[in-house]
Amino acid sequence: MITAPRSPARVSNVANTLARNKLGVPSVVFFVMSAAAPLTVLAGGSTAGWAITGQISMPIAYIFVAVILAIFAVGFVAMSRHVLGAGGFYAYIAQGLGRPAGTGAAFIALMAYNAMQVGLYGGFAVVLAEFLDTHAGLNVHWLPCALVGWLLVSILGQLRVDLNGRVLAVLLVAECAVAALFGAVMIGHPADWAAGIGATMVTAVTGYVGFESTVVFSEETRDPRRTVARATFIAVGIIGLLYGGVAWAMSVATGPEHIVERATSDGTQLIFNLASPYVGNTIITLGELLFITSLFAALLAFHNTVARYAFALGRERVLPAAFGRTSRRNSAPWAGSLAQSILALAVLVGYAVAGADPYVHLFFWATVIGGLGVLILMVLTSATVVTYFTRDARGESPYRVFAAPALATIVLGWVLYTTIKEFDILLGVAPTDPLRWWIPAAYLITAALGVVWALALRRFSPDAYASIGRGSNLAQPSATSRPAPAHAGGRA
Repeated sequence: MITAPRSPARVSNVANTLARNKLGVPSVVFFVMSAAAPLTVLAGGSTAGWAITGQISMPIAYIFVAVILAIFAVGFVAMSRHVLGAGGFYAYIAQGLGRPAGTGAAFIALMAYNAMQVGLYGGFAVVLAEFLDTHAGLNVHWLPCALVGWLLVSILGQLRVDLNGRVLAVLLVAECAVAALFGAVMIGHPADWAAGIGATMVTAVTGYVGFESTVVFSEETRDPRRTVARATFIAVGIIGLLYGGVAWAMSVATGPEHIVERATSDGTQLIFNLASPYVGNTIITLGELLFITSLFAALLAFHNTVARYAFALGRERVLPAAFGRTSRRNSAPWAGSLAQSILALAVLVGYAVAGADPYVHLFFWATVIGGLGVLILMVLTSATVVTYFTRDARGESPYRVFAAPALATIVLGWVLYTTIKEFDILLGVAPTDPLRWWIPAAYLITAALGVVWALALRRFSPDAYASIGRGSNLAQPSATSRPAPAHAGGRA
């Protein structure tokens, strides 16, 4: 078959669009919940919360955070009806707080989501190596295990987004079913809860990181205005009930007075140890296997999120235009996917050479760092909603565009303050350790670099500056800026 040579118009089309009409509400929910990694959170996050904080109120914390995020989502999805694009938080903040602030947020997002994605390889590798040792008698170093996950994620990241959604759907349904089964067999009688929920809130928030990625896939949905809203609220509701219910069941099984002690001694095996008297060894082994696939599903979901952030920034020429390229075969953002895979490989090899602990220094620290970045973005986004709709409510109700986002800004701001204040506890370091301040400071520096870069674009590349935050509307001229050139996928 003879094909016509590529014209600038065709290049522009490839560089400015992702695959259209590929995802419905269920597929987006699968991406979001896979990023949240329910079984990973319940087996690892909740036990860490009990062990680190010494409080028994993790179930309430999960429910409380779900309520907070539901309030946040009111303004979040209202914004999604008017700003469409793979840039997510970045695009919203750019349109609400200005292009320099949006670019600073974009840099924060790249740092946060890459930290989450790469950090998950540490957990995946350690859990897989333990599984092979226990069930197959194989003593395998963590790096080959990590590279198996890396190779699969790298391949799937280059394929059609709806295929990724089907892979995640199968893994997620099995994962949630086993988690619910374990919860059901552990439920007895509810216990009285003690005070101290403030300390557990910090840990609980990290369990929801990924729910906000509904907007990242908005360009690839069949009905963006409805799909994003429905998927966001469905995901928050299901995740909150699953986290809160199963965490409560675990505390019931041990007795609330013993949950901290058992979480400290059993670690990630707590949920399996508590369920084992009631279910067969086959189900326990399946649960351990699904713990591994839970980590893999989160790896794939965050990989797709990073690739789409890079695509959005390349399309708008905040990053080199090559990142705005998509595959002509399946419209996948191949350049951003490839770059993320290369970064992950370099980090994994670097950690192995340095002899660092993959679970503590890669999985735990990196995911905590990523969670902090996403929390910063949520605070900024809530404030953005208020400022964006102050100029024009666009038919939205005052509750959606002022009351709910203003309340979310205040509450999430408090959670962010608490997180930074107690960051030494999250890292497991001494209160005097400078690392507790270096990481929050790194986000401040990263955001400042983004602002400086935006100002440089305004001075030296005004067309690129005008395109910041315009998302899928990039091809449409705005009243305040010049239209993007036909070769938007080329060099700025």
